[in-house]
Amino acid sequence: MMRGASDIRYEIFRESLESSVTAVLIAERGGVLSGLKRASASMESLGLRLSSDLCDGSPVNEGQEIAKVCGNPVQIAMAEERIIGALSKSSGIATAARRAREETHPNCHVVSGGWKKMPMEIKDHIRKAALDGGIDVKILRKPFVYLDKNYVRILGGIKGAIQAVLPLERPVAIQVRGETDRISNEAVEATETGAKVIMVDTGRQEDAGHVIRALKEKGLRSRVTVAFAGNIALEELGGISRLGLDVVDIGYAILDAPCLPMRFDVIAVE
Repeated sequence: MMRGASDIRYEIFRESLESSVTAVLIAERGGVLSGLKRASASMESLGLRLSSDLCDGSPVNEGQEIAKVCGNPVQIAMAEERIIGALSKSSGIATAARRAREETHPNCHVVSGGWKKMPMEIKDHIRKAALDGGIDVKILRKPFVYLDKNYVRILGGIKGAIQAVLPLERPVAIQVRGETDRISNEAVEATETGAKVIMVDTGRQEDAGHVIRALKEKGLRSRVTVAFAGNIALEELGGISRLGLDVVDIGYAILDAPCLPMRFDVIAVE
């Protein structure tokens, strides 16, 4: 670590720079960790080595030690600014993702695709946090074409949008919102035209019910994956995942999760 001439901490600790200080990061609430690799790299940039028995995706209990670092007083003071920032928000997201997975019916797959709309600077961190929490970040694991409401509007409706992308020879996922017809009719039209995923993107459980019933009545239910999204709260998951859906896509309820509280404590000075 290079000495920063303008950093007042060198003056504050001028009589103690040869001391060896040990500090630990403690979880103040139980949750799931995310960001340990990033935190370790940040500590290395300060000339410190982070040691931990945990890894990204590990559960952590209230009061449990997450990591330990040793260094001189200035290094430790700088570490406190960085290590919590590297872990706290990401771990909050991972914790919410794990809760979402645990509260969803086993036959329903929970994902969080909202990371795509986050700022570029943090997009990858948020995506990784959701994955560390144990959920997927896409409704399909293989490459597919996703047609949202704007593609549907530009391409002239449900049928026109699907027909425009079928030559790409990838599974087609399409949003239905009841903009061109009853939402149940849109779902039937989309399935008959070749869509493999119907995304009911209204947040209204009754819409999901109408879509599933219509597909069953037409003998189409087994041909398509039905997903549901739209400002879903974690508390709603139990009921929603019993509607007969295949996928529930949760955005802000996971991505806006509060930070997982942590504290950084000096435990030894030698």
